[in-house]
Formats: sequence, C-alpha cells, structure tokens
Amino acid sequence: MAAQKVLVTGGGGFLGKAIVKKLLKNNIEVSSFARSYYTSLDDLGVLQIQGDLSDKAAVEAAVKNIDAVFHVAAKPGLWGPYEDYYKANVIGTENVILACQKYKIGQLIYTSSPSVIFSESDQENIDETVPYPENYLAHYPATKALAEKLVSQAAKNGLPSITIRPHLIWGPEDNHLFPKLIQRAGRLKMIGRKDDLVDTIYVDNAADAHSLAFQKLSENPTLSGNIYFVSQDDPISKWKLVNAFFEIAGKPPIRGHVSARTAFIAGSVFEFVYKLLGIKKDPPMTKFGAAELSASHWFNISKAKKDLGYVPRISTQQGLENLRQWYSSQR
Repeated sequence: MAAQKVLVTGGGGFLGKAIVKKLLKNNIEVSSFARSYYTSLDDLGVLQIQGDLSDKAAVEAAVKNIDAVFHVAAKPGLWGPYEDYYKANVIGTENVILACQKYKIGQLIYTSSPSVIFSESDQENIDETVPYPENYLAHYPATKALAEKLVSQAAKNGLPSITIRPHLIWGPEDNHLFPKLIQRAGRLKMIGRKDDLVDTIYVDNAADAHSLAFQKLSENPTLSGNIYFVSQDDPISKWKLVNAFFEIAGKPPIRGHVSARTAFIAGSVFEFVYKLLGIKKDPPMTKFGAAELSASHWFNISKAKKDLGYVPRISTQQGLENLRQWYSSQR
C-alpha cells in the first residue's frame, strides 16, 4: 500500500476499530478522529484526535499531513431529529471532503450503507445500478444517501474515492446490532414472510473490503467514483440469524408473528405518538423498521469481487462461532 499515514474517522467504533487493526497489520501509521477517547486504541498505539465532524477546523487539523482517509464515522439509528443526522452524516462528510481536497489527500474510502437505495420492497440479487428512491422512511438512509452523492461528486472533481456499502455488520465487540437484538429477546416477533433472505457481513470481512478498496485504488485510479456492495455472499433467513444470536446469548428463539402491514401501521402510530410527546428514546417499531424487517435484502457482489478481489474470508458459521467465544468471555 502506497500511503503511510492514514486517518480513520470513528476509529474507536465497531467497524472503525476493525479497519484500524487491519491497517496496522499492514504497517500503516494510523490516527483516529472521534468525539470520544478509547483506551483500546491507546493499547494499539493509535494517535487519537478528539473532535466533532461538524467542526470544519477540527476536521482540517486532523486531515493535515495525512495520505489517505477512511471516513467511517456516522450517526446511525432510526430515530431522532433530522438536524442531528444531517449535521453528522452530511455536514461531517462535506467537511471531510473539503479537507481532503484542501490538502490534496491521495484517497478517500467512504463507508456507506445499502439502506440508501432501499425502496420499501424486496431487493434480491440487486447490484450497484439500482437508483436512489424518491422518498425515505428514516433520516439515517436519507442523510447517508446525500453524503454518498457528495463523495461521488468529489470523485468526479478529482478526489480519488471509493464508496463501500456493507450491510448489517456483526461479530465480536458489536455494540449495535447484536446487543439491540438481545435486548428485545422475548418481545421480538417475526414480521412479514418467514422465508425472506438477507445479506449480512462479518466485521472482519467488512474491514477487508475497505482495506482492499484502499489498495486497489492506489493501483488503479480508474476505480475512483465506484460504489460497491459487500457482504457474506451467503443470503440467510434473517430470523434464522436472529435465532442464532439469541442462542449464543442463551435466549429463547423468536415466537409469534405479525404481518408486514400490521407492523407498518404500528410503526406509524409509534412515530406519531413519540413525535407528539417529544419522546427521545427509540420507539418499539418505526415505519422504516417494519418495511426493512419484512423485505428481502441480498446483493450481487460480483463488482467487488472483480474490481477489489473481495471474498468473504470468514464464513457465517465461523463468524457465529467467533461471536459465541467472545460473548462467553464477556460474561
């Protein structure tokens, strides 16, 4: 890899830290930009810069004297004020791009999400040619789509960039998907069809995809501007996967079922009531959550295989075993 100094935004997060570890193994000097301070990054010898992505001056200071940037940090979730999502995901990405352009950074690898093209219906074996939908049911995909477009435009304007779309990242140290599901054990019900399939990605495979994008873009500048789906390349029933997570955590399997329509109506009601009362915590169901949980999501990753040489190194079965061992070690 040509670059020697790399900045990872959100380097202390779940995916960010996996990318940091991957880069360090390749003898890359890594720094992290995030709002919080992480002792785990200290242990890895990573220079930590604290700041907010919406602070243009702070972002510029972090990017100065860097060869490449992995922009991983974002505001996730399905509930909260639009302004918060816009500030973190759009303004933050804009500031990263401006800093990269100012200092003529060699590469920008951007972490996006397949949710940016979710159209509220089944998406089976789709590729990167699927267009953005006209409307979004949640602020996260809406603002991530805006950010993705900014990166694509920056690539057209001469900033070497690649966008990676990992879907439902999971694995050891997961602080989002796995714990949120475990919290709902005993209350979660199957929504919609029981046989729909979903693509996910194990965290180390997601880190591999980002590292490969970094490597291949340095070797082949014509890849700039490209967007790639990456996954386990192993569509699985989402309910089978959830039950596997529950089994690891010693929880009972999902019981009960509601129709997609019922879940969507419930999400609409919860959103209305939570907005009316100004409730900040996540509703039990949202319209986006109902639509996503009742649809298939699996992708054709031929483009990533061809251009990046990406293959999922860790199988779903091995990933689940790794998750089991990690979870057991935490108890």
